[in-house]
Amino acid sequence: MRPDAAPQISTGYSRLQIALHWVTVGLILWQFVANEAMGQAWRAFRQGTELPLSALVAAHVFAGLALLAIAFWRMILRVTRNAPPAPAGQTAALRAAAAAVHGALYILTVAVAVSGAVAWFGGIATAAEAHEFLKTLLLVLIGLHVAAALWHQFWLRDGLMERMRRPQA
Repeated sequence: MRPDAAPQISTGYSRLQIALHWVTVGLILWQFVANEAMGQAWRAFRQGTELPLSALVAAHVFAGLALLAIAFWRMILRVTRNAPPAPAGQTAALRAAAAAVHGALYILTVAVAVSGAVAWFGGIATAAEAHEFLKTLLLVLIGLHVAAALWHQFWLRDGLMERMRRPQA
């Protein structure tokens, strides 16, 4: 895209945007599967004992780094390709809330990944504490995001979720 060109307005998400969304969902779910092993490894590190490295710990670290890269990739796509317009009839307040939640999801995904990497690779306890706090905020926002999607699907019946299932033609 030329620097002076405006982002194109799309009517739906691309196949790549949809794929990256669902890969993000899967990786975040995975992070919670590997969470306890990572916590044990962190506690061992903090106590100065031998780290119980395992496939789960390595997978948690690599998945976190992958989430960081994917989050930046998704933000670039969001800027260059834009997002589909809000469903017809949606109020300005709902559009603003959706934009704020989506922006916060991107920011928190990056912040959780960065704080985890700084904690793990730098051995910084403050970063680990921030990681835990930010993880909780991210979970709250994910819950809000899922609840809003279900509200659109089953209450408003406005077809919003279809945009994340089928790519724009």
